[in-house]
Amino acid sequence: MTTVGHNAGRVGAEVLADMLAGYGVTHVFMVPAVLRRTFAEMERRTNIARIHCHGEKSAAYMADGYARASGKPGVCMAQVIGALNLAAGLRDAYLAHSPVIAMTGGRDPKTKFRKVYQEIDDVPAFEPVTKMNVTVDDVARIPDMIRQAFRTATTGAPGTVHLQFRGNEGQVDLEAAEMDGLVEEQVSRVPPFRPEPEAAHVKAALELLQKAERPIIIAGGGARASGAGKELVALAEALQIPIATSLNGKDIIPGVHPLSVGVAGSYSRESANHAVNSADLVCFIGTETGGMTTHFWAVPKIGTPAIQIDIEPEALGRNYPLQASVLGDAKSVLVRMLGQIDKSTATKRASWIKDIGSLRNDWYAKYKPMLESDAVPIHPARICNELSKSMPDDAIVVVDTGHAGMWMGGMYDLRTPAQSYMRSAGHFAWPFPAAIGPKAAGPDRLSSVFTVNAGFGMHMGESETAWRGKS
Repeated sequence: MTTVGHNAGRVGAEVLADMLAGYGVTHVFMVPAVLRRTFAEMERRTNIARIHCHGEKSAAYMADGYARASGKPGVCMAQVIGALNLAAGLRDAYLAHSPVIAMTGGRDPKTKFRKVYQEIDDVPAFEPVTKMNVTVDDVARIPDMIRQAFRTATTGAPGTVHLQFRGNEGQVDLEAAEMDGLVEEQVSRVPPFRPEPEAAHVKAALELLQKAERPIIIAGGGARASGAGKELVALAEALQIPIATSLNGKDIIPGVHPLSVGVAGSYSRESANHAVNSADLVCFIGTETGGMTTHFWAVPKIGTPAIQIDIEPEALGRNYPLQASVLGDAKSVLVRMLGQIDKSTATKRASWIKDIGSLRNDWYAKYKPMLESDAVPIHPARICNELSKSMPDDAIVVVDTGHAGMWMGGMYDLRTPAQSYMRSAGHFAWPFPAAIGPKAAGPDRLSSVFTVNAGFGMHMGESETAWRGKS
């Protein structure tokens, strides 16, 4: 823990600016006017860039994209009159378990319930789309509330946080108090902690995997957030187990890997769904087993033998009865498994891997005419195929929901572990503003948007934001 300043009469804005810098924040996405003194202190004391957006939803989307690309919390802000728009923008980040911290202005106790200009109680609107939703009415609470915000956003399953600062523009930051700006660097990015699993639970799950003749892994966004891709592929290769993914986990294994069968569920690839429904054991890793990943619990069918690995205890067994469950960080669990696997059991899955190869080959043969179509206007599958072949090795693809999500979920292949895939968790027109966030987090990486005309049009004004930031 680091102290970024102590003074008997420190102004809240100074503490807030210093703490955000201490947590490694490089960009703040906002619609002014909000926390104006804090922004002045950012300019004087830090290198944090202030990105002025054309809409509050866009600010939340940009912070979301920044968070998913960097692994660090994205920060967005709006004054009281824009707070409800910001809450709406947090919905996608909340559904995708993206660590986003939203800050808004709020009502002053002196004028509550007196019909002051623009007054409305915005706090309840943030409740269903956040892990933590609090008000900061005393300047002396800024330090501990900021620490708790970063701690909540990054720990366990990452998520969204809302801090409402007193005053329509958060003018509580103008006040002074005796404050220590303590920064917990460990919670400045995902994952800050790696909870270790119980050895007996790891052993039970591994034994089931090794006994199965047709096991399959379904890896989700939790495995991605854990950075478990290398360990996941190593386990799959050692035991010869195919891997399907959720949309949030699509980039945890390159689509060209021979054990990759693609995205399962809805917005998926046929070969993945056929493989999952042919398995005699399904291992869920870092996925909530929600409706999209399982095509409303038909892939696999409920009752299929299953095991689950997750960092959140309430996720274990939520939708599928389990033969074994492991509570812990995905990477930590996989490391433990790799330390005690019996590679000789892989031989019993030779026939299964041959079937998986046939499913992959049959899928490519079936869709080759679409993937290589010369039709005019260009076929969407052809676009996906060309992107698969030509995107830079470290490119980020940001994908819309609806038809855009369907095409890319099923037809686009990542070629390298360094390529990233981010998808809308359900909000049309999310990707264009969201793609500005990754460019802020990593300006040297190409950030490419896959959407439709209407998806671009809904936030077209942010093209000026992208131009201004040279995104």
